[in-house]
Amino acid sequence: MKIGIDTFASGGGRSGIGVYLTQILRRIPPGEERFELFGWDYDRYMYTGGAHRRDYISRCRFNGRTANTLWHLIRYPDFALDRGYGACFFPAAHRRIPYTSPCPSIGTVHDMAAYWGTRKTRESLGLIRMILPDALRRLDQVIAVSEFVKQELMDLVNVRESKITVIPNGVDHAAFYPRPRNEENVILIQPFSFRRPYILYAARIDHPVKNHIKLIEAFGIFKERTRYPHRLVLAGADSNRAEKVKAAAAASSHRNDIFFTGYFPSTSLPELYAGADFVVFPSKYEGFGLGALEAMASGVPVVCARAASLPEAGEHAALYFNPDDAEEMADRMTALTSDRELARECRQKGLERAKTFSWDECARKTLTLIEETAFS
Repeated sequence: MKIGIDTFASGGGRSGIGVYLTQILRRIPPGEERFELFGWDYDRYMYTGGAHRRDYISRCRFNGRTANTLWHLIRYPDFALDRGYGACFFPAAHRRIPYTSPCPSIGTVHDMAAYWGTRKTRESLGLIRMILPDALRRLDQVIAVSEFVKQELMDLVNVRESKITVIPNGVDHAAFYPRPRNEENVILIQPFSFRRPYILYAARIDHPVKNHIKLIEAFGIFKERTRYPHRLVLAGADSNRAEKVKAAAAASSHRNDIFFTGYFPSTSLPELYAGADFVVFPSKYEGFGLGALEAMASGVPVVCARAASLPEAGEHAALYFNPDDAEEMADRMTALTSDRELARECRQKGLERAKTFSWDECARKTLTLIEETAFS
């Protein structure tokens, strides 16, 4: 039996969903020929390179969210029939999903951002919002990456609980681990050099969901209170709403200590985490909070918003704040820099918490569910 895997909307391996898909594919046993990938032609070598080469079928000639959504609605059923799929896996089911499928279908939902955020954001996802509820309910099995997302699936689109399986993402412990910390003031992480000490937030520069502006405000309060030499490093590609974030940084009296990296290479991200004094995650919405766990696995204390899935991911290993309260955010930042015992405790708890998340376990459970659905 052939099983199709949809690679559309996975960001060419550069997004969180791309990391998820790549990690799953790496754990399909060598020589396993049942799995076949399909997606954009330019993503072919991202997901078929390396030792475990797989068949890859290029589909949907037109770029863009709307064209690709329509392909899933209109063309996918005939495509799946032609390929003889016994089942199909959609790793980004909250972004690309067919309305009907001629074979059993399994989809992973990483978040329900199409139903959250600003009015402008919701309107830009209008077509997806129109078809998503029915399409998700029609899936044979739905994988939620957190209990938070599971609850949203039930509350927002009325997916039956019996259809939902929570399978958390993993952490790549071969990449994210504590590194020796020397006393040098500048560290080289290609393609940049960073002056230490620095506070890090690695996320797409996106207003207001990622909450950079409130972090910039809190950083200013932190600097005024402590007079510490810390810089704020904001690592992430620009969204189409990045201008407001950069304007807020330019207006800050501490703008010379705020550094935007732009898109940051994923291969260098572990070093960037490990070199930080601590990491802040002020985001108002995260479906899983992988970045917080990667920071913890790197042996770096984490301060994050008491919002969405972040408390579920971090549990007792992080310090929390109200994402709308810059003063409280600054309080937590000040506490970590001024209390060495607290920082040590957060570091140790974070390492223990991150150990409980494994890509091996995530892939094993996911592939088992796909096969059970295909043969049911």
